[in-house]
Amino acid sequence: MSYLKLSGISKSYGQFNALEAVDLDIAKGEFVTFLGPSGSGKTTTLMIIAGFESATSGQVEIENRSLFGLAPHQRNIGIVFQNYGLFPHKTAAQNVYFPLQMRGVKKAPGLRKAEEMLELVGLRGFGHRHPKELSGGQQQRVALARALVFEPSLLLLDEPLGALDKNLREQMQIEIKRIQRALGVTTIFVTHDQSEAMSMSDRIVVFEKGHIQQVATPLELYHRPQTRFVAGFIGESNLIDVKITDAARGEARNGAIGALDYAPSECTSTGSEATLMIRPEHIKLSRNPVEGRHNVRMKVETIINYGDNALVVGKVGEQAMRARVLGADVVIIKEGEECCISWLRDSVYLIAK
Repeated sequence: MSYLKLSGISKSYGQFNALEAVDLDIAKGEFVTFLGPSGSGKTTTLMIIAGFESATSGQVEIENRSLFGLAPHQRNIGIVFQNYGLFPHKTAAQNVYFPLQMRGVKKAPGLRKAEEMLELVGLRGFGHRHPKELSGGQQQRVALARALVFEPSLLLLDEPLGALDKNLREQMQIEIKRIQRALGVTTIFVTHDQSEAMSMSDRIVVFEKGHIQQVATPLELYHRPQTRFVAGFIGESNLIDVKITDAARGEARNGAIGALDYAPSECTSTGSEATLMIRPEHIKLSRNPVEGRHNVRMKVETIINYGDNALVVGKVGEQAMRARVLGADVVIIKEGEECCISWLRDSVYLIAK
């Protein structure tokens, strides 16, 4: 059943349409990520849910109750922004107590509740410290505790990890998910970082140019993208434009690669144009053709080593291709040389639009 429901949400700024007819249902207790490039509409949607922006049209409901006309503080929604917004003159415990104070909770029980919440986020014993005495990750935890202390009906996180370094960001991804599961609070997380979305989410909502492109679990998005944009935005992809030569048999043709096979699909027809996707990690690199696989020759242009793996970038004719291989395997080829790349038919996924 839908807990949070967005119906026909549109937002215009003069002649510019930031959102167009966005529909979305989120279940109670779900962790949903809004993912997309800058200007795609993800943060605008979050701000409309929070009440900081007004939709040009459409409706937002929580448990069938409309939020129309309610100010942000009347919506019982917890929010964490990228800059945290902590009061520098208040201690961590006082910062967490503040939303309870605004709701009329007396100081003694309110501070006890604040200390309990700080313990939940891993900051036991830090309540007396001021923000300047805390690291970036600790400040982020204080902001999270403050957003959760009044038991909100919904938690909104607007790129809260953007200011942290890589290691701390990965640690906080785990912590946020742990806390969310412990409390069971329905959560919307906004980010442009694919790895954050993939590692934390129950479902991901992919935005582009004010539209929702696809809503699915991380693995569904990765392995079965519905549009070319989603295929290119989620992870690395080889996107090959083809003409379908036999839809029933799963056969297509590309000008550079030639004939290609794919698993037949009902979403296209013979003679139509489509896109085939092959993930780089499904491509094998070798000196000679490999039996039982589709083989083509590729001119290697660039090799990017990551230690445990390497990205090999090249071209088959005019078709750009990428292969991601184990670091030890890349020694068989050098930049500027030709090699053989190959894949299995089951690794080729058809995108009809």
